[in-house]
Amino acid sequence: METKWLEDFVSLAETRSFSRSAQLRHVTQPAFSRRIQSLESWAGTDLVDRSSYPTRLTPAGETLYSEALAMLQGLQSTRAMLRGHTSAGQDVIEFAVPHTLAFTFFPAWVSSLRDKFGLIKSRLIALNVHDAVLRLVEGSCDLLVTYHHDSQPFQLDPGRYEMVTLGQEVLAPFCRANAAGEPEFSLPGRAGHPLPYLGYAPGAYLGRMVDLILKKSSSAIHLDRVYETDMAEGLKAMALEGHGIAFLPLSAVRKELRAKKLVSVGSHLEMTMDVRVYRERPNAKVATKSHAQSLWTYLQSQTSRQDKAAGRGASQSASR
Repeated sequence: METKWLEDFVSLAETRSFSRSAQLRHVTQPAFSRRIQSLESWAGTDLVDRSSYPTRLTPAGETLYSEALAMLQGLQSTRAMLRGHTSAGQDVIEFAVPHTLAFTFFPAWVSSLRDKFGLIKSRLIALNVHDAVLRLVEGSCDLLVTYHHDSQPFQLDPGRYEMVTLGQEVLAPFCRANAAGEPEFSLPGRAGHPLPYLGYAPGAYLGRMVDLILKKSSSAIHLDRVYETDMAEGLKAMALEGHGIAFLPLSAVRKELRAKKLVSVGSHLEMTMDVRVYRERPNAKVATKSHAQSLWTYLQSQTSRQDKAAGRGASQSASR
């Protein structure tokens, strides 16, 4: 039995909706349903009454719900105590970061911190977006660095978690350049001859962003999915080999664009996302690492300066 099954079950018990809980847990509904079924197999009994609408727990499910809350709280408290007893590594800041940001944004960001804030010791945990967020919720990292877009917000309680915006990232379509430096594929394609499309696997955060871009397009885009993976780096490698069009973060392809190995195939199909860092708000039960606290204070001060500078610029523009 996995703890994430209990977390899924608690979410379902509170929302009474498979689709809503799947969205909150950042997984597809079929995957979420399979995890609930796995928990029922472990328990040896039905936990959910699927004949009722909205979804209702069985008596066994009601019993497990109260026990699951206690078990999860106990696990989190135990982890916090164990982390508090560990003196080694207290100066190491643990980051949970989605794979693409781990390859692109994170190294350059740490370099900029070294110049302005000072040297930091870090441990990077590279995961998909859902599992990176889960690391923060479980208390298994100090900071979460991830994407954000208003159309796909994370359901993180602002009373428990705080956030600082670090920058922005552009998601856009790219493909290999031909000998003349032109795109090998030209959007929007035709209904009878769709263009080969290199897509993200179902449930991937960037995949949901691409779906939104395509839905908002003013004209029909004709694509034929020929390959999929969870990772942007995998899509980039396939695009470099000429296998099709891939929507990629701009930071992941800057070198290839400068070398003219990849080219943009649709500036009108771009989306701008925030890059944010989150942490759990300090509380009396869990001691915050001093280095992590110092970094957070610095990041907040940088944001405050930027906001003040933006305010001065707006005031000056209004007075002209």
